[in-house]
Amino acid sequence: MMEIENILKKVKSGSIDIKDALDLLKDMPFEDLGFAKVDHHRKLRTGVPEVIYCPGKTSDQIEMIMTSMVSKGSNVLASRASPELYDTLKSNFQNLEYHKNARLMTLKINEVKLKGMVSVVSAGTADIPIAEEAAITAEMTGSTVQRIYDVGVAGIHRLLSTRKKLEQSNAVVVVAGMEGALGSVIGGLVSCPVIAVPTSVGYGASLNGIAALLAMLNSCAPNVTVVNIDNGFGAGYSASLINRQIVLAENLEAK
Repeated sequence: MMEIENILKKVKSGSIDIKDALDLLKDMPFEDLGFAKVDHHRKLRTGVPEVIYCPGKTSDQIEMIMTSMVSKGSNVLASRASPELYDTLKSNFQNLEYHKNARLMTLKINEVKLKGMVSVVSAGTADIPIAEEAAITAEMTGSTVQRIYDVGVAGIHRLLSTRKKLEQSNAVVVVAGMEGALGSVIGGLVSCPVIAVPTSVGYGASLNGIAALLAMLNSCAPNVTVVNIDNGFGAGYSASLINRQIVLAENLEAK
């Protein structure tokens, strides 16, 4: 939306003519690259640019999608990216960053103004990679994030010591493997939505996250909703949307 608004302002001021403006807008609402249709209007509709899911795409395809997005002034978030992919692309995109734990690549063309508060909580250290995927996704989509890691129920006093921090949250992402109990516990401590992320961390009977998924789906805390196993991206994205709506409502109320 900001990109279109800027183009229209430039036309109004006379700094670009109508032909140049049409060239800039010609690939709206999407640009057909043959193998992909890049949704340049995604930010206009949802407030967040399209996100690139890297598995299944070649490095050349990802480079072309990123180039298309950058040409329209869009920030880039690419999920499940490998170190090898980053090494291939980093020389072609200034300021491209790789977040190893989260397996994310980010490229900021525009400053992301962080607002509100999303808390991302992990049960154990082994859950941090998925928690980081959630945290960085929430930050790239405009939310202030506080990280609260390694506070699982096996030592619940660690969690209880963070209660004041949790109470500051507009949404909480809870990332846990094993038996996945942390989501229910936090759900009983906060007044905001809790998005639980089961992880594939755990011993044999955890069934690669199935045990945690079922436990979270059966949570007795009514404010807990659940995303798929290891889906830190989906949780961070949804938490950021919730946070944005609360911030928007607070701003309207203040007026």
